[in-house]
Amino acid sequence: MNISLPDPLRDFVEKEVRRGGYSSVSEYVRELVRRATDQKDLEAKLVASLESGDLGEVTPALFEKLRAHARRTVPNKKPR
Repeated sequence: MNISLPDPLRDFVEKEVRRGGYSSVSEYVRELVRRATDQKDLEAKLVASLESGDLGEVTPALFEKLRAHARRTVPNKKPR
């Protein structure tokens, strides 16, 4: 797969690779795709839970549990 980027975006990605400790542009792009996939999966699970009607009472504690789960599920390495 080849991806063409305008010069400003290419420069941005190359700087992020250097700054973020990635070994290549491909590694950086793979990380972005993984994160997008994880986000879509989490969104699908949340929607399925909402549609199931089996959430119980929606409280601040429920949201904190969801945040804690998301923190465990999503990798710590974040593109900047």
